[in-house]
Amino acid sequence: MKLTQHLRALLIAAAVAVPLFALPSAQAQISIGIGIHIGIAPPALPVYVQPPIPGDGYIWTPGYWAYGDAGYFWVPGTWVLAPQPGYLWTPGYWGFEGGYYGWHGGYWGPHVGFYGGVNYGFGYGGIGFFGGEWRGGHFFYNGAVANFGGGWHPTNVYVDRDVVVHNTIVNVNHVSYNGPGGIDRQPTAQERQFSNGTHMQPTSVQMQHQNFAAQDRSQLASVNHGRPATMAAANPAAYHQVAQQRIASQPISAADRSAGRSYNPNTREANQDQRISNGLRSGQMTSGEAARADRTQSNIDSQVHNDRVANGGTLTNQERQQVNREQNNASRQIYSDNHNANTVAPNEVDNREANQQQRTAQGLRSGQETSGEAARTNQRQANVDQQVHNERTANNGALTNQQHQQINKEQNHNSNQIYNQKHNNTTYKPKK
Repeated sequence: MKLTQHLRALLIAAAVAVPLFALPSAQAQISIGIGIHIGIAPPALPVYVQPPIPGDGYIWTPGYWAYGDAGYFWVPGTWVLAPQPGYLWTPGYWGFEGGYYGWHGGYWGPHVGFYGGVNYGFGYGGIGFFGGEWRGGHFFYNGAVANFGGGWHPTNVYVDRDVVVHNTIVNVNHVSYNGPGGIDRQPTAQERQFSNGTHMQPTSVQMQHQNFAAQDRSQLASVNHGRPATMAAANPAAYHQVAQQRIASQPISAADRSAGRSYNPNTREANQDQRISNGLRSGQMTSGEAARADRTQSNIDSQVHNDRVANGGTLTNQERQQVNREQNNASRQIYSDNHNANTVAPNEVDNREANQQQRTAQGLRSGQETSGEAARTNQRQANVDQQVHNERTANNGALTNQQHQQINKEQNHNSNQIYNQKHNNTTYKPKK
């Protein structure tokens, strides 16, 4: 990761932006432009309910994944007061470019600029803001979006459902970043103009809000697996009271920091595919053994995908334990296959099989390939591996030229499918 130099810059920015409040390491990322580059994609956006508006003049600021010295952590969505009448909030967003995920900080201004096309919900559907608007120095709320279920009942309300429909980017997988494998959207000329216009940095209250989240262990992605303990709060002060209690009772440890910096929700699935690839490349795993391992991994990937879909993008603790047991069994089988007497002298066919597995592993690690897509990839690869095994068995360990050409065509087709899956818009950062 290109991290050290960016953390140093962030500390300087924090000292300038909030001189009376100490911010650890990367917590100042909210206040500047591209301030930090990470090699692991942020998790998917959690699904949560917006708290009721606490009072007049409050504007919704959506929750987001920030990055600190313990990895990704969730900053709860909350209602905050605008720094001055007429100003709206443009959320920050993660963008993937040049092999890294970079953070573009949020800001206040008279217009809402580009925020990566990320659908944060509650008026931030990916294009502009439709949760309310300023009229003559007073903020009016869109009743089609805002939650009025609390003790305050505003009269400054209008209802516009059409603006919601026309400015919402469908994001069923809750992808949290812009760029290849994420949200495929570029800023319009007007959004560029707004982004380059008059800005005001986040308020000190917002900075403190993020700082509390950074120190709250239950907000760490490596601890909550994509389901933060607090996803949203009525106002920053309400969350701060809870966060202070958590910080005092269970502070973030050195072990948490180490685990958080290396945390990747796709790691287990990716590691299994990588081990299959290594076995094929070394000759320790035959095509028949790879076919069996691929089928097993496909079934697990499919199970993870289906469970996540059924549960709003996450796994229950029971499901997570079950998947872990199945992966342990699969891991033992891969080890056995790689250390038995069945070996081959690898050639271009085995290397091609190994390359496909490695690309799937890379797609899972980067988040460009979902568990469901990996399940399909592994099943197709299992079919090819089994075909290679059967034909080699029938031909005393070799393939005819015709069989070799046929396998190559099928591998080309699989390669195209992997490429398409890694570059489509169904990318998902699982919460396993």
